[in-house]
Amino acid sequence: MTLENALAWARAHKPKVQAALARMEVAQKGLSVLRSEWQPQVGGTAQFFYGTMNNTTAMFQNVRTMDLPRVGASRTDPNAGFADAYPSTLVGIGARQLVFDFGRIGAQVRVAQHDRAVTEEQAAQVQLELSLLLETTYFAVLTAHEIEHSAKEALSRIKLHHAWAQAGVERGLRPPLDLSRAAADLAKAEAEHMAAAGQLQQAQALLADAVGVPFPLLDAVPRKTADEPPVLESPAFQDAIASHPAVRAKIKERLRQQAVSRATLFQWVPTLQATASVNGRAGGAPASSGPSGVSGFWPGVPNWDVGLVLSVPLYDGTLLAKKAQSEAQENVLRHELAATERQVLLDLQRAYTAVRVAAAMLPALRASALAATRNQEQASARFRAGLGTSVELSLSEALRTEAEIRLAIGTFEVAKTRALFLHLLLGT
Repeated sequence: MTLENALAWARAHKPKVQAALARMEVAQKGLSVLRSEWQPQVGGTAQFFYGTMNNTTAMFQNVRTMDLPRVGASRTDPNAGFADAYPSTLVGIGARQLVFDFGRIGAQVRVAQHDRAVTEEQAAQVQLELSLLLETTYFAVLTAHEIEHSAKEALSRIKLHHAWAQAGVERGLRPPLDLSRAAADLAKAEAEHMAAAGQLQQAQALLADAVGVPFPLLDAVPRKTADEPPVLESPAFQDAIASHPAVRAKIKERLRQQAVSRATLFQWVPTLQATASVNGRAGGAPASSGPSGVSGFWPGVPNWDVGLVLSVPLYDGTLLAKKAQSEAQENVLRHELAATERQVLLDLQRAYTAVRVAAAMLPALRASALAATRNQEQASARFRAGLGTSVELSLSEALRTEAEIRLAIGTFEVAKTRALFLHLLLGT
């Protein structure tokens, strides 16, 4: 895959990213839960009881969605005992509707909106970390390819050197020492090539895991044009700190906690509700005027009611304790925000220094690789002409391979540190 395709695939399929997006959906549903408090509540009930009724003509249980303000009365019989039992029935339907809440739900909605904003920043941070991981593993695969290629080319050259040494020894033109040295170099080159091939597969496995593809290995397609290191003069660190997802998340966590403190205070505001019900009741117990002739088995006494209910909380020590706890949490988040800003600033400075050092070292590494290549070519020509020794050729070959590997690693360091710095600087 190209880097762009790998990023697109990971954002669409990586479980960690999908989980972050799902948390955003949960926060959105939380807003819907709060706003649903403005919807009416409708409920019904059907009840039958049989038992002693020494004080009312009907008994019933309260139902959350149905208010029953009227209760039929009967005489209190001082001689009534456990045997004086009568049936009682109730069938009804009722509704409640919030009329005015004095801002209580609005305060809770603002808390939920901050929850959603926090999850958005957390999702952005997950995507930022994923992008950085992908770029790092992508360039690691390209670097492993370069190292494997250098080891393979070195193995080919050393095989040729071994053939030259063998032919020279057979013709009596070179001492047996040259052949034994060439054989040792050949065995070492084969081992190094096998190790480089193994490291390439490991890097491809890490890239496959980072992208989340359903197969064990994933190779990286090189970019057509190499990205040059950016000009890093007077970077805007303060703007970068403010735009970093981790800092934005902490800011929104603190705003959310402030909203929680306000919402706690709003639990003291009154609540105005409208209520209405239609019901039929009957009780078999005799009234004060004597037996009514009603059996109590059939709810034949109709009633209806409409009303407004104003609830005014006066004192709640639990709410005071919750408000104090929320304000203490605000202070914690204030310190955490300062710590996060300092950490982002430190990461920016370290990444800024690392990319400058890596970019400054790259020309020297290129010059070293070029000089080592020329040295190896000269040593090879001297060996073929019978002027050079096997030790000289072996040392020049090792120098060239080492220089090529160091150049590949140096190129990777430039790409890796540049990606880290840009992600920190731009926050994307």
